[in-house]
Amino acid sequence: MNTTDLKGKWNQVKGKLKQEYADLTENDLLYEEGKEEELYGRIQERIGKSKDEIKKWIADL
Repeated sequence: MNTTDLKGKWNQVKGKLKQEYADLTENDLLYEEGKEEELYGRIQERIGKSKDEIKKWIADL
């Protein structure tokens, strides 16, 4: 998934992540253009999955 795809459906992705992983906060899921790697790092830290696993999960939505 590229940056444009992620940005375009971020609200949907964010909602599904919150449903799946209740311990994620709004700050964890704060999307800022150009800081996607930081976003993946925050999610990775909270849920304990690799960046590749997170990217694949998001792409499969």
